[in-house]
Amino acid sequence: MTALAVFSRSSRRSGRSSKSARGAEIRLEHVSKRYSGSKAAAVSDLSLTIEAGEFCVLVGPSGCGKTTTLRMINRLTALDSGEIMIDGRSTLMTTVTELRRGIGYVIQEGGLFPHMTVAGNIGTVPRLLGWSRGDVKKRVAELLELAGLDLSLAERYPAELSGGQRQRVGLARALAADPPLLLMDEPFNALDPVVRERLQDELLRLHRELAKTIVFVTHDVDEAIKLGNRIAILRQGGVLAQYDTPDSILARPANEFVREFVGENRALRRLALRRLDQIDLAPAVKAAAGLPTVSSSATVREAVSLMIETETKALSVVDENGEACGSIRFDDAARLLR
Repeated sequence: MTALAVFSRSSRRSGRSSKSARGAEIRLEHVSKRYSGSKAAAVSDLSLTIEAGEFCVLVGPSGCGKTTTLRMINRLTALDSGEIMIDGRSTLMTTVTELRRGIGYVIQEGGLFPHMTVAGNIGTVPRLLGWSRGDVKKRVAELLELAGLDLSLAERYPAELSGGQRQRVGLARALAADPPLLLMDEPFNALDPVVRERLQDELLRLHRELAKTIVFVTHDVDEAIKLGNRIAILRQGGVLAQYDTPDSILARPANEFVREFVGENRALRRLALRRLDQIDLAPAVKAAAGLPTVSSSATVREAVSLMIETETKALSVVDENGEACGSIRFDDAARLLR
């Protein structure tokens, strides 16, 4: 029996499922889709495996089949050929209702029901699964806190929320029944840069805490690099151009299309993949040296940017308590790219 089916059945009994603690493996095997009236395929012979608990980003130019691929996973769009497997079982071997109850789905603005309150939106799937009123209310409170929202928002309607708040509610609703899999279709695209960055950070935190499998669609290369453990770059016609880790894609683009798509500043983007607390730092320097300081949670790219801004070749690195824990020099950053 598929993990999704086990999850849905146990959720009806107890309100929560131990089976959903881990993510679900997704495997696409020679999947193709052509829309009626279109000469070109939307997706062509696409094969890739997304490991359980992985954060996979689908990225590429407009019309490359990113959203079509995502929608085929939860059968919002029917595939023409090939097969999609979740934890080793074909998505066609269960009902659409059962399948989607085990998959969280987030779109722009959260896709909220405007006539329902925040609490009503978040509790939609648990109610469908037969959870008790008390369990639903408790889960709503848990998820508001998890998503960084105040409990006082529970009785508000979507029109009364900011764009960032609506997106957080949409994410909370997708997580409400604790599914092993989240599908996210350009959820942050309509938000301003500051709110977008905060939500990206929140999503990364949630992924670390919950270990869900996430498939995320974006057209933004920097967003893909920041969020994904693995990135699938698609070209027109839904053809897979490269599927690899962000660092491997930036260091070794598979072809000219990938090289042009990720842009010329690949080296700087690689430096954004690692934080200072993840690399070997040079010994700490004395305060009397007068070097500018940078937080150990900053990326190497941010450190290089600060060096350029302050016209210095080294920085003192401080921990969360403001204590010096090492230093980084411009040459140290350059060596990371070799």
